[in-house]
Amino acid sequence: MLHSRFILLAGFGGLLLLMLFAGVDSVVTIRQIQNSNDANREEFLWRTRLLEKIRSDVYLSGTYVRDYLLEPESNKAESHRVSLLERRADIDVALAKYRSLLQPGETAPFERLTRELTEYWKVLEPVFRWNATERHEQGYVFLRDEVFPRRMAMLGIADQIADISESELNAGKVRVARTFSDFRRRLIITIGLTIGLGLLLAAFTTRRILRLEAETAGRYQEIAVARAELKQLSARLVEAQEEERRSISRELHDEVGQSLTGVLVEMANLSNRIRAGDLAAVEAKANEVKKLIEDAVGVVRNMALLLRPSMLDDLGLLPALQWQAREVSKRTGVRVRVAAEGVSEDLPEEHKTCIYRIVQEALHNCVQHAGAHIVKVTVRQEFDRILLEIHDDGRGFNAREERGMGLLGIEERVSYLGGTFLVESAPGKGAQLSITLPVRPAVAQPVQAIS
Repeated sequence: MLHSRFILLAGFGGLLLLMLFAGVDSVVTIRQIQNSNDANREEFLWRTRLLEKIRSDVYLSGTYVRDYLLEPESNKAESHRVSLLERRADIDVALAKYRSLLQPGETAPFERLTRELTEYWKVLEPVFRWNATERHEQGYVFLRDEVFPRRMAMLGIADQIADISESELNAGKVRVARTFSDFRRRLIITIGLTIGLGLLLAAFTTRRILRLEAETAGRYQEIAVARAELKQLSARLVEAQEEERRSISRELHDEVGQSLTGVLVEMANLSNRIRAGDLAAVEAKANEVKKLIEDAVGVVRNMALLLRPSMLDDLGLLPALQWQAREVSKRTGVRVRVAAEGVSEDLPEEHKTCIYRIVQEALHNCVQHAGAHIVKVTVRQEFDRILLEIHDDGRGFNAREERGMGLLGIEERVSYLGGTFLVESAPGKGAQLSITLPVRPAVAQPVQAIS
């Protein structure tokens, strides 16, 4: 059994560890793939925007140079020159930002573009000192031979850089795909190990279950019988509970209800006597009311004591049993004797309640069913157990075939505390109940016998 438990614990523990590893590895790898992909995309978009900015400003610079050279008015030409200088400043800023994002393959084209731009601005510097006549006479040739060819060359270099940037993006995609391929291979291996271990555990568990099923097959009939008996016992318990409620209801209605109704009537009569001023009649009527209330209080006290006597909690087990014996003798005329030997008053509450209820149920059976005249109750405590015997001289019964609700309830109480229960009886020979309840040795501290 321990070997099987160890195998199952180790197997399921390993299975859970594999699943945990697969889950953690999946989360980490997917996050890496996502972060790498996002970084590549963001970097490509940022470089693309900077290149587009450079290309746009280079193209606009040629337009501003053309407008400057062909503009006959000095004021307007100056505004075109200022716009050109602004584009140059924007190009320098964009170049500085792009330099920080350079990939290894972009260095040479980027340096060539920087040199072309430097030459481009040097070529343009003399133009800004031309007057209107020089601009008109030499502007077209300058645009054709210097500005437009250089602008096209720089735009071509920018296109080469864009192509290299796109190649880097594709390389990043390849790296992401390689990472994903490695992750997929690890995941397949982990899933294979998990499935293999799961199949082994399933085979072992199935074998173990079949063995347990074979072991429990022989006990199935016992369980079915016990279940049927439990259902019967439950039905009897419900019936007994309802009967007890009906009894309490009758007691409340017949005894307490009538007494209180009498009190109400006598209180009305007392009120009439008081208004009439007849003091002697008032005193007599008050005594009658007092007597009715005392009777009602007595009935309620007796009902409460029958349900659970307070002396069981206040004085202990033996005084409660003796009170119960006196009450049964007083009500029915059956002589009940209680004998005790070395019974400790430090018994657990469940033991005292169990013994009290067993004696209560046994006395009820002796009066209602056995027709007994004498009942003897003996309680004896030994080192690690309590012995309870109840013997009556009633009509007896067949103990093997007849088991009423009361005896089943006693048996259930005794079984709950781990004790034993034995009934010995025969028709015309009375009956004897023998109960043994285990008790902890530390509690078994006998005191002087009470009888």
